[in-house]
Amino acid sequence: MWKRACHTTARCIAEAKEYNKQRWDKSHMEPEFKEGDQVLVSTTSFNNFKGPKKMRDSFVGPFTIIKLIGKNAVTACIIPSPRSM
Repeated sequence: MWKRACHTTARCIAEAKEYNKQRWDKSHMEPEFKEGDQVLVSTTSFNNFKGPKKMRDSFVGPFTIIKLIGKNAVTACIIPSPRSM
């Protein structure tokens, strides 16, 4: 009885995993960047901005991509805006 319960549990987990993978693959598209594209940069890991966190911008930019480093990593041209001077 214990072996049958373990087998059924393993089968259900495998089916759920496959179902979730199919749903993810159906709705998720990897971003395709190329040089010259403009991107926004998330500020969630920045802590050098002044003021309360909830009042800060979530993203800054747009910045132009200079070089691709990987599928999801880029070097961007960051020029200070007149607002930050």
